[in-house]
Amino acid sequence: MHNQHDKKLYGTATIGSKGQIVIPSDAREELGLQPGDRLYIAGSSSKKVLFCVKEDQFEHLLQKLTGDDEKNVKQQLEDINKKG
Repeated sequence: MHNQHDKKLYGTATIGSKGQIVIPSDAREELGLQPGDRLYIAGSSSKKVLFCVKEDQFEHLLQKLTGDDEKNVKQQLEDINKKG
C-alpha cells in the first residue's frame, strides 16, 4: 500500500553559475539517489514549477500513461536523451 503522507520538504538548493544544483543529503539518502543516477527534469513554465523524477520511476510512469511496452518507452527515453 502506498503511503499518501510520505511527502516531505527537504530544504532548498541554489542554482550555481553553470546551472547546477545540489540535492540535499537527506533527500539523496531517503530517495536512494546515487552519483550517476539519471533524473528527468519536467515542469511548467506558466506555473513556474520544476520537478525531478528518477529514471526508473519515469519509465514506469510513461508506461502507465502511454500504454506502451517497456521497449518502446526505453526508445522514447533514448530519443529524449539524444536531444538533451
